[in-house]
Amino acid sequence: MATDIAEEDLRSLTGSEDVEVRWVMPEGFLELPFEAEDMDELAAQLMEFAATTLPGADEEVHVQWALMCAMNYDAFIEGGVQYAGFVTTEVEGVRCTATVNVSMTDLDERAGRHPAGFIATTMRHLDIGEVDEVMLPCGPAVTCVGSRKAMVDAELTQTGQPEPLTTSFIQVQIPVKNGTAVVLEMGTPTAEGWDTFSAMFAGIVKSVRFFDDEGVSVVMPG
Repeated sequence: MATDIAEEDLRSLTGSEDVEVRWVMPEGFLELPFEAEDMDELAAQLMEFAATTLPGADEEVHVQWALMCAMNYDAFIEGGVQYAGFVTTEVEGVRCTATVNVSMTDLDERAGRHPAGFIATTMRHLDIGEVDEVMLPCGPAVTCVGSRKAMVDAELTQTGQPEPLTTSFIQVQIPVKNGTAVVLEMGTPTAEGWDTFSAMFAGIVKSVRFFDDEGVSVVMPG
């Protein structure tokens, strides 16, 4: 699969059987770096990028942003993330930040003819958050709202010691008829921005569209 930016605010992934996925990112999102060779280089890239993209913020904000982003990279690699972006904004005077990532994954062969139900059942067994089935303009999907804790490597902290960080998240999985699923996830470590980022992410998810190899819009079966 390859990631391609079709327009300034339009993103797309092309999976097997030439099913293309497109979605719209809100203004203000910037893509995260993925070229680091090791943790030290990644830390330097994230801090440099933070200073460039948040020129008016102090070092504490830069570090918080870098920590939040860095804790996702292991999951990015493991989950085959093909797009990852971040945004920062002020909510009631508090600087808040969030990431959004998008990937495609193979469905379990046991998913059958109703993969959304299978995904929902599997996620409920995992007990990682509140799970619901929803209908989007592009077809059926499964949502999961929860939080996760992780230890941030000492190389990426201001104190030089490993530090815990909690990220609240919304994950949406949209099964595709070719045996894959599109996975979108928004995460934020700043509770003050949860309502704002949740509403923003809902708009991203609702913008998802599928197209066949002739460029015709298709809706996934329920």
